[in-house]
Amino acid sequence: MPATLFVRGLSYLFKPPQLMKYLAKIFALTACTMTIIISCNDNSSDSPYGEIFRQKPFEAITDSIKKDPGNDRLLFRRAVLLNTNNFPEPALADFQKAWSIQKEERYALGISTLLLDKQADSAILFLQEALKELPRSYLLRLSLARGYTATSKTKEALAICDEILSQKPDLVDVIKLKADLLDKDNQTAEATILWEKAYQLAPFDVELNYILALRYAEAKNSRVLSLCDSLIKADTEGRHAEPYYYKGIYYSNLNDKAKALSAFDEAIKHDYYFLDGYIEKGSLLYDMKKYEEALAVFNLALTISPSFPDAYYWIAKCQEALGKKEEAKVNYLRAYELDKSMKEAKEAAEKL
Repeated sequence: MPATLFVRGLSYLFKPPQLMKYLAKIFALTACTMTIIISCNDNSSDSPYGEIFRQKPFEAITDSIKKDPGNDRLLFRRAVLLNTNNFPEPALADFQKAWSIQKEERYALGISTLLLDKQADSAILFLQEALKELPRSYLLRLSLARGYTATSKTKEALAICDEILSQKPDLVDVIKLKADLLDKDNQTAEATILWEKAYQLAPFDVELNYILALRYAEAKNSRVLSLCDSLIKADTEGRHAEPYYYKGIYYSNLNDKAKALSAFDEAIKHDYYFLDGYIEKGSLLYDMKKYEEALAVFNLALTISPSFPDAYYWIAKCQEALGKKEEAKVNYLRAYELDKSMKEAKEAAEKL
């Protein structure tokens, strides 16, 4: 109906002053309705993260999302950008909205990765539902295995690893996860076989090299020497302390103290801030009853990290061995205050 006819019709029902009041109410109601509709279509205004969305570098993508709120790819792009800039909560919200629009693997992985960080149980529930949508996704199954690992459901996690490896036996990430699970289940021999297989598939994986080197060192396996030599050769800038450190542990376990001390010295020489090197060197000197020398090493570690509980603990042990019981008690308690899991420090202080 044309507006003029609508107003003319109302004039038969209302006197002019009443008619003006009635029209004013209609226009006000219409304006309010339009405001609500506009705000509902504004992706940032009805979100608790609206202020963040309007910040740079998110502002441009937010404007695009306002124009096309059902575009899952734009939401995914903003989620990635938010997560990169350390805004996990709004990133999770965008991943979830993208997933609600389109069931893509990368959206589900974004959600599960963020949930696994703090809400492993929620991640498991989500992944179980997501796998109903994408049952062939081994990445989602791997994430589910990690969720079970985070909640100490080792049996369930191992079952998923075995299922994936039965189809894709050379997936290094799955092999590493299974090896780690076997270690936690005290199946050391089986885990070692898997660590070695992973190394054969990915010899360039530095973390994997370190895991295997430490395993060999603790098992007094001479393979650690050739492995560490290859790491030293690859370290053309001489920045890494770890290869020398693992050699030191190996020689220490063989009770070859001279070679062990030399290796720990090399580790510290290559990385002055490598605290584990100081602890191993100092504890070896302590075992050799060279308490003053050990004390100097642990004090040096404190100059690098003044709140390092292990250093205070070993300083206290040296002081106790030197008969300085009051000072030892103080440092045992300092170690315990810095690390409440260090029960041996508290017990040692109580004995003094």
